[in-house]
Amino acid sequence: MAKTKIMDYAEALERFEPVIGLEVHVELNTATKMFSAAPNTFGADPNTNLTPVCLGLPGALPVVNEQAVRYSISLGLALGCEIAEVSGFARKNYFYPDMAKNYQISQYDDPIAFDGTVEIELASGRVVHVPIERAHMEEDAGKLNHIGGSTGRIQGAEYSLVDYNRAGVPLVEIVTRPIFGGEEDTPEIASAYVATIRELVTALGISDARMERGNLRCDANVSLRPRGNEDAGMSVLGTRTETKNVNSLRSIERAVRFEIQRQAQLLSEGTAITQETRHWHEDTGETSPGRPKSDADDYRYFPEPDLAPLTPSRELVEELRAQLPEHPTLRRRRLISEWQFSALEFQDVVNAGLVGAIESTIAAGVSAQAARKWWTGEIARIANERGAVPTELITPEQIASVVTLVDDGTLNDKLARQVLAGIIDGEGTASEIVAARGLAIVSDDGALIAAVDAALAEQPDVLAKIRDGKVQAAGAIIGSVMKAMRGQADAARVRELVLERANA
Repeated sequence: MAKTKIMDYAEALERFEPVIGLEVHVELNTATKMFSAAPNTFGADPNTNLTPVCLGLPGALPVVNEQAVRYSISLGLALGCEIAEVSGFARKNYFYPDMAKNYQISQYDDPIAFDGTVEIELASGRVVHVPIERAHMEEDAGKLNHIGGSTGRIQGAEYSLVDYNRAGVPLVEIVTRPIFGGEEDTPEIASAYVATIRELVTALGISDARMERGNLRCDANVSLRPRGNEDAGMSVLGTRTETKNVNSLRSIERAVRFEIQRQAQLLSEGTAITQETRHWHEDTGETSPGRPKSDADDYRYFPEPDLAPLTPSRELVEELRAQLPEHPTLRRRRLISEWQFSALEFQDVVNAGLVGAIESTIAAGVSAQAARKWWTGEIARIANERGAVPTELITPEQIASVVTLVDDGTLNDKLARQVLAGIIDGEGTASEIVAARGLAIVSDDGALIAAVDAALAEQPDVLAKIRDGKVQAAGAIIGSVMKAMRGQADAARVRELVLERANA
């Protein structure tokens, strides 16, 4: 497939103003689904977490999940929204194979939360206030598994299977108003906003927010308008596209940037933008057409006749407001200061979803830099190799036990990596693995001196260089000694002994 022709990003910004709107879907981690008692768990065998309500069978009636309502109110408050005294559900009618009822129970005219603002902070320190139009409750659809082909997408698949396990999982959809003034930062604003939402829902404890599992999904609306209309507000907006279900922060940024460049190229050629959904392709870094974008009228919304309106008490709202965690922007500033991370270091931690893990590791007695080093380094590497999530492989307390052995001189970094792998493989505690594998650093100077003398005798040319003042030549001897000691030696102590013995 030929590459899509796109305009240089800087030129696109010179000619057009980008405007974005973001729709973030958050799956709530309640024990049961939104309108039924079916389990709300990830990874079960296909079509096992089901009740007649999930499948829309005749006579099956929905019942609202109270915990989902509480979670939704908490999220609305964290977004700075007003909480509706009365909100209701509606039927959103459309056909798709993973919608057994041919409609989705959602909220339309009366969302649970509305009119909010979320403050985000970019890597440059720029603060942006993202306007929230609404946050409404709904049920998730099922999932199509496309079989055959190389990408797992419908393009090129031989056939598709329907798994209704996800049907009915409680969702909150957060819809922004159009975001103006992003300019060259527009792609980063989209990514930073989703990262902030992820931090919020994680801190609230209402969602696992695993983008790779679809717990948190983003639809990115992008439109352009010619320069000179900046003061026109929403009265002059370009035709938008909606890139669906982008599942990583990096991909959100790349997808928004690509759409800006693609639309700018089309507009410069006199081609109209088609209002449509688009699919993001991680492998090519491009979007492709999906289906024509529907407007609200196309869904034939009407009030859900089987559910009464929701009327949360003011006492409940204030109770939940009092339980709100620290706002992500304030937390970010506090942690950067306390941990003495650079903005880039902290952003790497955020992107990896490891802020909470590092915070817990520090609480277990590890320095901030050491906690970051091990989580974003070795643990992330192992997780990537195994297709796993770092925090599911090992606990902060287990990492702290390994770092303690490094700090007291029992292990060096190379040996510590072996111990971490052993912990992850279930071989026992750090101390048990060190003992069983014989991994402790050799601290006996007698053994080290013997290894140093042997290495010097085997490499007389290197010995001569050291004696001639070429201290850097000692690296070859140190390497030989570390190999002979199977890495179980303190490299700094070995260096001292090499220089001492060479000049004896």
